[in-house]
Amino acid sequence: MQAVLYHRYGGPEVLRLQEIEKPAPGKNEILVKVHAATVTSGDARLRSSDFPPLFWLPARLIFGLFAPKKKILGHEWAGTIEALGPDASRFQVGDAVFGTTTLLKTGSYAQYMCIPENWKNGVVEKMPSNLSFEQAAALPVGAMTALFLLRKAEIRSGMDILVYGASGSVGSYAVQLARALGAEVTGVCSTQNQEMVRSLGAHQVVDYKQEDYTTLGRSFDIVFDAVGKTSKRKARNVLKPKGCFVGVNSMTQEQAAHLVEIREMAEKDLLIPFIDRTYPLSEVVEAHRYVDSGRKRGNVVLTIPE
Repeated sequence: MQAVLYHRYGGPEVLRLQEIEKPAPGKNEILVKVHAATVTSGDARLRSSDFPPLFWLPARLIFGLFAPKKKILGHEWAGTIEALGPDASRFQVGDAVFGTTTLLKTGSYAQYMCIPENWKNGVVEKMPSNLSFEQAAALPVGAMTALFLLRKAEIRSGMDILVYGASGSVGSYAVQLARALGAEVTGVCSTQNQEMVRSLGAHQVVDYKQEDYTTLGRSFDIVFDAVGKTSKRKARNVLKPKGCFVGVNSMTQEQAAHLVEIREMAEKDLLIPFIDRTYPLSEVVEAHRYVDSGRKRGNVVLTIPE
């Protein structure tokens, strides 16, 4: 089978499309024929080992001090089940599923992969019936991150929320989820992405190139940093007395219940993945270069060949 591997840290050029042996499922595993995966900022960070100085050494110890331990990238995916391990019972052969590969030894940049039906750090569920594989693959990481942080902030109907970085993957889901949960949403993005953010449901859009969000003259119940480029200290200027700051630089946790909730919202058209660009697996280097450029809007998807 074909898979994209990398054996050293560096730029997109370290990624190589190779032929490797097709895996066989273990006792509690499912063999997934992968139809689509994504290029997330996390994939790009792992490939380049571009971690903040404070986390550089701990991250290298986890992911590989001198070379990557996990040779195949890909944090999220969608596909169909081709085979079941002897103890696997949650799904059936032919089921369309989606999920993550968090802290597994393999990623989703491959035609096939084996994943557990249940494990501590990641999730897999039946995918939304109304979405394509490309759309479903773009849901788990960004949407679960947004939902986890919104729940942490105890979002409620009628709240005012500001989403900083509203045009990225996490931000685009935060806007839609907050709107679906009854909040009044202000999105902060660049000039060229204003219409996109409005289309996602933001009630007001602020162009950060023209205006500092801390000078809006209004206050918010939640400031949600979806790109890790603002701070709690700065957000205090616009937070209400009991307001909450949450951001992607904090710890999050994947929960099966959240993925189920996301699937149900997608099936009701309350959550729609925004796909910026789609690349075939053979063009993974170009896909990573685009993500590295910082121009990505929403999600970048890889289609996996038969």
